[in-house]
Amino acid sequence: MEQREAINLDRNLALDLARVTEAAALAASRWMGRGRKNEADGAAVEAMRRAFDTVAIDGTVVIGEGEMDEAPMLYIGEKVGHGGPAMDIAVDPLEGTSIVAKGAPNALAVVALAEAGNFLHAPDIYMDKIAIGGGLPDGVVDLDAAVGENLKNLALAKSRAVSDLVVCILDRDRHAEIIAKCREAGARIMLIGDGDVAGVIATAQPESGVDMYLGSGGAPEGVLAAAALRCIGGQMQGRLMFENEAQVARARSMGVAEPNHKYTTFEMAKGDVVFAATGVTSGAILRGVRWFGTGAVTHSVVMRSKSGTVRYIEAHHNFATKTWAQV
Repeated sequence: MEQREAINLDRNLALDLARVTEAAALAASRWMGRGRKNEADGAAVEAMRRAFDTVAIDGTVVIGEGEMDEAPMLYIGEKVGHGGPAMDIAVDPLEGTSIVAKGAPNALAVVALAEAGNFLHAPDIYMDKIAIGGGLPDGVVDLDAAVGENLKNLALAKSRAVSDLVVCILDRDRHAEIIAKCREAGARIMLIGDGDVAGVIATAQPESGVDMYLGSGGAPEGVLAAAALRCIGGQMQGRLMFENEAQVARARSMGVAEPNHKYTTFEMAKGDVVFAATGVTSGAILRGVRWFGTGAVTHSVVMRSKSGTVRYIEAHHNFATKTWAQV
């Protein structure tokens, strides 16, 4: 009986997290294409924080909006939930603020949950990342290997030519060398403006056409992406990138013992993990929020590492008796 109650608790939490990401996505979507990324982000943060008040956990934000003196809510160390099991919470209320401001694809509202102490407490700095999908031999790619070698090994593992592979990379000047090496090896490239959580997840979804994610992006986003791969399968490695000693000291204060350590998926997100995301704008993973006269439709995904289940949820929100901001 106790085991059944624990399983039901996990399922309830998974659905609760979907409601949390739905609230953030609904709020952010009202700012789509209006050129005001800060307003979109602020709306998502406020809605997500309010939604957490309904979740039966004793949660601590370990990946959030920044330090307490930098963020009014969902800051690192903030307590959320109205009581229950102790949980680590990783959030990105709006993954892709510039995406929403421009009305571009692949903006998400994202939350991940694990038992206390199981998420890497990553500071808000860059992380060097490499990720591939599931069903492949361990170690087929490595963060320290040459780009061409990784592409060759991945192509062999997938019984393809390198020219069949697609590598997803953030479109940044700092990635010019990586892009050149991918092209030299013969691989194709998908450049994205923002949204590297979606880019990593895409490697584990065959219909996306993405075989590898490569390059540097936010470390907090790296932990969220690792949480998703824990649920749906895939391999990821990441290494924190420090610009100065102050950043190293900050990382050590958050529990990072070896600043140059190469983290695996399981080291970034340990134990049982639940991941939820709702589309703000449509993309490779999820459809964006669609508004109509008396409400809206949201499209979300909920994943659980314990069961390996991936559930897609299309929710129809009827606001005939209240405004969307009250939901």
